[in-house]
Amino acid sequence: MWVPLFIWILHVMSFTKGLDGAKNLQHSLSSSVSRLCPAGCETCSALNGCLSCKPRLFFHLELDGMRQRGACLSSCPRGHYGTRSPHINTCTRCKDDCALCFSENFCTRCYPGHFLYRGKCESSCPNGLTPNPALGECTDCPVGCEVCVRSNVCVRCRADLYFLHGQCFFSCPSGFEADVQLMQCNPQGKTHSPFVVFTRTSNTWHIGYRN
Repeated sequence: MWVPLFIWILHVMSFTKGLDGAKNLQHSLSSSVSRLCPAGCETCSALNGCLSCKPRLFFHLELDGMRQRGACLSSCPRGHYGTRSPHINTCTRCKDDCALCFSENFCTRCYPGHFLYRGKCESSCPNGLTPNPALGECTDCPVGCEVCVRSNVCVRCRADLYFLHGQCFFSCPSGFEADVQLMQCNPQGKTHSPFVVFTRTSNTWHIGYRN
């Protein structure tokens, strides 16, 4: 009676060791695969690149010739926005007319030919606002202004108005005379007015004058 029981115990011990060995082998293979993956990948394959990412990284599909390969990034590339979830963080492309975006429904910069208005890219601006090609957005320009860099600084006036110091006038104010060729107001006694010079650094416009 004791002999069969002893043999059964040996079988159980052998089976348990086999399970432990399989787990150790699986862990060893997983560690080996992780070491061979590109930086940031939790798992990967030679054909498809990253399959899953380490915590806090974004999974992004990149074009590699005719196919896509997975990559794990600390932030999403230009033209994409990041979405976090408990299971996976992903990069998603912005809408077609949107060059930069914060989320699916909030754009921060548009492609040429579209103008930013309240987080969306519009082909034309609502009434009361002027398309501003310099900034790529709809701007509340001064009355009679066709293009402005800020709500109170005009760059180009309507064809029938005179330009003076970033503003548009139906007739030149006191102390100035109209130049009908350039459609601008010159100081009286001068043959021409100073040229208005606009320079841009980052997203800020600076205005200067040059004689």
